[in-house]
Amino acid sequence: MRLKLTENNTGGELLLFKEEAGFDRLVFSKDRFNKYFTIAWNPGDSQIVTIDGSEHTFPANSLLTLLFNQSFHFENAESIVAWQFNREFYCIIDHDSEVSCVGFLFSSTDHMFVHLDETAQQKLQLLAAVFVEEFRTSDHIQNEMLLVLLKRLIIYVTCLAKVGYVPMKKLQDERFHVIRKFNLLVEANFKSEHSVSFYAEQLHKSPKTLSNMFAIYNQKSPSQVIQERITVEAKRLLCYTDKSIKQITYELGFEDVAYFSNFFKKNTGTSPSDFRVVGVGAKVGK
Repeated sequence: MRLKLTENNTGGELLLFKEEAGFDRLVFSKDRFNKYFTIAWNPGDSQIVTIDGSEHTFPANSLLTLLFNQSFHFENAESIVAWQFNREFYCIIDHDSEVSCVGFLFSSTDHMFVHLDETAQQKLQLLAAVFVEEFRTSDHIQNEMLLVLLKRLIIYVTCLAKVGYVPMKKLQDERFHVIRKFNLLVEANFKSEHSVSFYAEQLHKSPKTLSNMFAIYNQKSPSQVIQERITVEAKRLLCYTDKSIKQITYELGFEDVAYFSNFFKKNTGTSPSDFRVVGVGAKVGK
């Protein structure tokens, strides 16, 4: 089942997939920024999901969120229930005060698998059923109803993720939001700004204070987050574009090809040229 709503005046799109084989994306192209945010639910057995070329275990009865610029493939896509929407339908950044998920629920480097207990599974089943009903009800408030349902879904998933990943008793929400804002700043500036001090200054914190916040939350260090974001983008550019290593070096804010190559090998264990050969071969094999 593939249900889709398109807003003709804005280009906004919302989709729901259920028992639909092959809906997962494999193509990473120049128009990737017009793609969809994805909320995927695995109500069946554990399976493998490949995200940007890396394999992860997608546990049974869990949720996974994916950014608009991520390529992914499920071992058994037909068993996945998935919602997809683009920025034109609902921009989570512009409406962060409503859903409070930016820089936490959707991330380019940390793939969060949110466990669903029996109560959460039942609630999600009911919510999915209401989505289907509204998709099939074509009237003047259909868009508004589906938008409200999407917000409800995002808020609910964010609450579930906080319970599983954030020790809220240890810190106030204000500190948690600092980490979210840091992640959002990295997403916007990682190609030109590689130092923790830049982001700390933007957040009016010292680098040490920022590092302590991440440590209390059992997060990676700020420098690790920056490095991993750069590495993820480098992998995408090497695997899915024909840009030269020199072009990629400059695009990612490095001034020297040798320095970029050393950075990439340190973070991946292989050189950019070797990764490109292996990555392209794996893509062709699929």
